Amino acid sequence: MRVALCQITVGDDPKENLERAREVLASAGDADLAVFPEATQVRFGGDLAAAAEPLDGPWVTALAEAAREHGTAVIAGVFEPAGDGRVHNTAVAIDASGALAGSYRKIHLFDAFGDLESEKVAPGDTPVVVELCGSRVGLITCYDVRFPELARALVDRGAELLVVIAAWAQGPFKEEHWVTLVRARAIENTVWVAAAGKAPDRTPPPAGRPGGVGRSLLVDPMGAVQADLGPFPAVRVAEVDLGVTERVRKILPALSHRRPDLLG
Repeated sequence: MRVALCQITVGDDPKENLERAREVLASAGDADLAVFPEATQVRFGGDLAAAAEPLDGPWVTALAEAAREHGTAVIAGVFEPAGDGRVHNTAVAIDASGALAGSYRKIHLFDAFGDLESEKVAPGDTPVVVELCGSRVGLITCYDVRFPELARALVDRGAELLVVIAAWAQGPFKEEHWVTLVRARAIENTVWVAAAGKAPDRTPPPAGRPGGVGRSLLVDPMGAVQADLGPFPAVRVAEVDLGVTERVRKILPALSHRRPDLLG
């Protein structure tokens, strides 16, 4: 599977962000799957409720049309109305035909480092694995990556690739945390991880701290970084060879060495 890490800037206008996503998708070449950041629809700091749409609304529909046009599956972050005045922070998975393969509502909300995502965002309650490009893909959003039990639950559900979408908040040690956590989820589960982060904000958001550190990563099941996009907007297509997973698990069968009888 050829995966495009789409490390884009995201602004306050959903129409401009959609156009940027379309342009990047057109440039992704022969990628089977294009992975965009969390909150690709509109960046944090603005009026999320005003931008939120149902998944059959015009924004996701237009992205799906672009996926079908280019024959490329897409994972991207959007916002859905939650029904209580808040929104859901949702990862949509669209297959290469333009059909919605599934969606995941972020479970762990970023109420940390002085931020309170839960004021505007309602949590999801279900881990999600989708079928894309002939493989099983587990969905993770940003702060979720700090919780190893979610990644393990996805692998237990058969995920062959973990996709992390993020608009990682800037701050001391935050970039180091991001890289360490993404690699840790790959190593402990002996699984590929494709992590797409938003490029750093070029202008201050209307409210809140600047977001995005870049550093989108493709990490193999041994924890080796196969792609690192650095701090600037970039698109890179890289190969995910699921045969590597089989070879790694033969020499490092850690998943089969678990002790659920002792540790749950």
